[in-house]
Amino acid sequence: MECRAIWAAQSLEVRQQGGRPTILGRFPYKALAVLADRGTVRKETILPGAFDFTLKDPDREVNLLVGHSFDRPLASKRSNTMEFNDTEDFLEFIATIPEGAERATHVTDALAMVGAGLIKGVSPGFRVPPKDVVPDAERLVPEPGNPGVMIRELSALLLYELSLVTRPAYEASEAELRAVGCANICTKPQRIILP
Repeated sequence: MECRAIWAAQSLEVRQQGGRPTILGRFPYKALAVLADRGTVRKETILPGAFDFTLKDPDREVNLLVGHSFDRPLASKRSNTMEFNDTEDFLEFIATIPEGAERATHVTDALAMVGAGLIKGVSPGFRVPPKDVVPDAERLVPEPGNPGVMIRELSALLLYELSLVTRPAYEASEAELRAVGCANICTKPQRIILP
């Protein structure tokens, strides 16, 4: 089953690193997402280590995209323009925009929209492995304090992309923009705190 839930970025920022525009973001683990699909509402959480299989395999590709669109790439793991720091609390990514790519309209737009606070979330594109391969990749657990509601816990996933999105599933998010050295994006450092 393919899932494209929209999760808030714990932190999402654009800055200059080594002369290149760089997007930094954090995807929180153990956070609860409320997903609506055709009138059905469900709750879901991704546990620490869920992306281990993909992150530890050097041949597995992970792309950073705008809005789940593979024709709007920003960076990728196999092109060495995307790095990860996986902790117990979050998956952090550091995506360096490749030389020349900042001239592409979708890249310029993405950098500007992150800076303006219009893009403030991260949505992982992943698949749950088959039960015969990983039997406990997902399970249902009762919501604390509300045992009639079940939460889907995801502990082993095949991550294939992270997307910058406009509507995070969580109410609180923080984004930060620092001078990126790209024309018409930002003239001075600014900090944007979102509700």
